[in-house]
Amino acid sequence: MKKYFTGIILMLFICSSAYSQSVKGNKESETIITWEVLKDVEFEDVWSEEFQAYYMVPKFGKRISGLDGKKVQIRGFVIPVDIVQDYYVLSANPYSSCFFCGQAGPESVMEIQLLKQYDGLRMDQVITFEGRLRLNADDIYQLNYILEEAEVVE
Repeated sequence: MKKYFTGIILMLFICSSAYSQSVKGNKESETIITWEVLKDVEFEDVWSEEFQAYYMVPKFGKRISGLDGKKVQIRGFVIPVDIVQDYYVLSANPYSSCFFCGQAGPESVMEIQLLKQYDGLRMDQVITFEGRLRLNADDIYQLNYILEEAEVVE
C-alpha cells in the first residue's frame, strides 16, 4: 500500500510540474504560455455568404478563455506576412509546416501586433514575444489569437 501511495504522490508531482511548465508567470502580471495551452479550442464550420465558403469559428475552452486580455509571453517561429505593413505571425511550427501550408491547425498561429518596429525580424527566427492576448472568434479578417502591444523579450 505504501508503494502504491508513493507512486500516486510521484505522479501528482510530475503532472503539476508539467502544468506549471506550460502556464507559468515570472511576475504577477504576465504568464508564459505554450502552444499546447492554445490547443484548448474546438472549431465549428460556419457558412459565409460573403466568401461563399465555410470557415472555422473557434469555441475557446475554459483554460484559454481565462487568459483573454492578460499579459502573456509566448515563443515561436516568426513568419513575416507583410514587412511593409509590419504584419507578422508567430507560429508553433516553421514556415514549411505552418498552418498556412496545411500542416497544422489555426490554433498554431498568432497575429503579432507590434508596439514598435523591429528591424531584422526574419522568416523562421525563433523569438519570445510579450503582449496582451486577445481571443478572436468574430473577425474573419484576423487570426483567432492576437498578441496586442507585442514586444520582443530580450
